[in-house]
Amino acid sequence: MAMHRFIDGEDRMQQALLPHSLEDYVGEENPVRVIEIFIAELDLAALGFSGMTPAATGRPAYHPSTLLKIYLYGYSTAFSRAGDWNAKRNAISS
Repeated sequence: MAMHRFIDGEDRMQQALLPHSLEDYVGEENPVRVIEIFIAELDLAALGFSGMTPAATGRPAYHPSTLLKIYLYGYSTAFSRAGDWNAKRNAISS
C-alpha cells in the first residue's frame, strides 16, 4: 500500500448526521464552486508551484491546490466584505 504524502481533505460526499454531506453546506450558486473548478483545471506544476511532488520524509503537507483554493476564496470574500462595509459607511455618511 502506497503512503500518501499529502494531507487528505474530507470527502464532501461523506455521509454525516446532519447535513447528509458537506456538499449540502454550499449552495449551487456559491462562488466557491467556480474557484474549485478553476483550480482543478490548472496545471500547477507548469505554472511553477513548488511542492507538487511531496517529500518522502516529514509531516505530510497540504496539497498546493487546496492552499490556492483557500487563498483565492479568502481574497475574493475579503474584497466583497470591504465593499459591503464601504457601501454601508457611504450610506450612513450621505
